[in-house]
Amino acid sequence: MSFGGLLWIIIVGFVAGLIARWLAPGPNNPSGFILTTILGIAGAFLATFIGQAIGHYSPDQGAGFIMATIGAVVVLFIWHRLVASGVIKG
Repeated sequence: MSFGGLLWIIIVGFVAGLIARWLAPGPNNPSGFILTTILGIAGAFLATFIGQAIGHYSPDQGAGFIMATIGAVVVLFIWHRLVASGVIKG
C-alpha cells in the first residue's frame, strides 16, 4: 500500500465519520479528528465485510464511500448502545 492510498483511506474515513456523526447526533458521540477517522474507517471495514459476506463485493473489492458512511452510522449506533449500557465511558 502506498502513502497515497493510506492518505486516501484516512480522508474517506474522516469524511464518512463526520457524515455519520451528523446523521446520528448524540450527546456521547466520539469527538476529535482521530476518533472520527477511526469511526469512518471502522464503518468502511464493516461495510466491506458484510458486502463480501452477502456476495455484493468480490474478495478483492472494498466498500464505496456511501456504504462506508452507512457502516459508520451502524458503528456509531453500536457506540451509543455501549455507552448507554455502561460498557464504555462516553
